[in-house]
Amino acid sequence: MRKCIVVVWSAALLMVAGFAFAAGTPAPTNTPELKRVIGANSKATLIFFQNPNGGPCKIQKEVLDRLQNDRKGNFNIAAVSTLRQEDQKAFYDYGIRSLPSLVLVDKSGKIARVFAPGIQNIETLTAALDVLK
Repeated sequence: MRKCIVVVWSAALLMVAGFAFAAGTPAPTNTPELKRVIGANSKATLIFFQNPNGGPCKIQKEVLDRLQNDRKGNFNIAAVSTLRQEDQKAFYDYGIRSLPSLVLVDKSGKIARVFAPGIQNIETLTAALDVLK
C-alpha cells in the first residue's frame, strides 16, 4: 500500500513539473524557431510541442491551422518537433514530457499559459488568446 502511494505521488509530481512556469516568466528561446517566432510582429505565440508523425499531434495541428485561419493570423505558431535535433533542449527547458503540448506566450515574450498535455479544442485556445487582447 505504501509503495503504491509513493508511486502515485511521484507520478503527480512529475506531471506538475511540466506546469512549473508561472505566468509572466520569460519564455526560453533556445531554438532557431523560437528565436524567430516569439514576439514577432508584436503578436502572441502558441508554442506547439509535437511529434509530427503522431496521431494526436496531427489532430492538434489541424485544430491550430483552423484556428489560425479563423483568427486571420493574429497570433504566431512556433512548432517544436521531436524530429529536429536542435529542438531537443526546448522540451527539457519547458518541462514537456507528453505530446501534444501547447504553451501560450504573450506578445512581450512572457509565458501566459501552459496547457495540460493532450489535444486542446478550438474553443479553449480561442478563449486563451482572447484574454491576451
